[in-house]
Amino acid sequence: MATLPDTPPVPEQLPTTSTGLADRVQNLIGNARSTGDPRYLGYAERLFQRWPESPLTDRLLVLRATLSQSLHRFEQAREDLTMVLERSRNRQHRIQARLTLANLETVRGRYPEAQQQCRHLAQEYPGLIAESCSAQVAARTGDPETAYRALKTLLANADTERPTARLWAEGTLGDIAAQLGRDMAENHWRHVLSASPSDLYTRAQLADWYLQKGHYQQVLALTEGHEQVDSLAVIRAIAMLRSNHPEQVVLTRQLRERFNEARWRGALLHQRDYARFLLDVESRPEQALEHAWDNWQSQREPMDTRLLLRAAQAAGNRDTLALLRQWLEQHRQTDARYPEAAS
Repeated sequence: MATLPDTPPVPEQLPTTSTGLADRVQNLIGNARSTGDPRYLGYAERLFQRWPESPLTDRLLVLRATLSQSLHRFEQAREDLTMVLERSRNRQHRIQARLTLANLETVRGRYPEAQQQCRHLAQEYPGLIAESCSAQVAARTGDPETAYRALKTLLANADTERPTARLWAEGTLGDIAAQLGRDMAENHWRHVLSASPSDLYTRAQLADWYLQKGHYQQVLALTEGHEQVDSLAVIRAIAMLRSNHPEQVVLTRQLRERFNEARWRGALLHQRDYARFLLDVESRPEQALEHAWDNWQSQREPMDTRLLLRAAQAAGNRDTLALLRQWLEQHRQTDARYPEAAS
């Protein structure tokens, strides 16, 4: 497998001002999100390590927290965001910090803390983004039906909202609709992708939706050209395997080499993708369970929970299944994509 160069795609010269550094880091994080290439995160981290000035500005703290969250350093991210909220009087920085912290708590499955941040966000920045924040938490804690209806009504009546806020709400509606097992999820996600084709999170959600329904040709069309993005490449490999695609062997070999190299370098960032590869492509449930469990300790999105349920079931690990069912019951979380939870 060909390896990509480690040379940063940006000038090595350090910016001379904190604003220049913030602009550079923000661009690198944006590149990481739109390409799925984690090296951009490494370049951003290198800039922070070389920056001599202390303390950091509020904007740089928010960006460092965003970088830390992307690198799964959640406690470091929380510390930076909390500092901004404690000291900053800049409304834009406070809003971004609050939203990032709410998202962080939701990803980690800390729903009371997430809802508290969503309420604060609604006070400081009322509108679709704050309502989407609250709807997401409500959906994952026992009330997806009400959350979906309320947010859909708000979106229909929010003529003055910015396009970014409307897309945020559409993506949230897609997530909740999928949780409810409704085909409208596809429409919501398609709407987001038509406006923002580089949204890899939504692309992966929709591809996984098609995969679960056995629509393999749609999976292949949606993931074509994204083989360098681990999450999409693994979904593509599964669809190829299940549809006896002639190129399945090649992609599987590439992924195996990529994951082995990442493990050898100690740079395995996305354990969810590796665990899913082990479970659904390599048919190694015991090893898949190990990585799915490690991943679930820090990330508890529905995709993480479903993967751990499936791995535990495939490995016959009743203790893990019992623990997961207890956690789901504690948070009153139901999901149409969790058929294993009731088995």
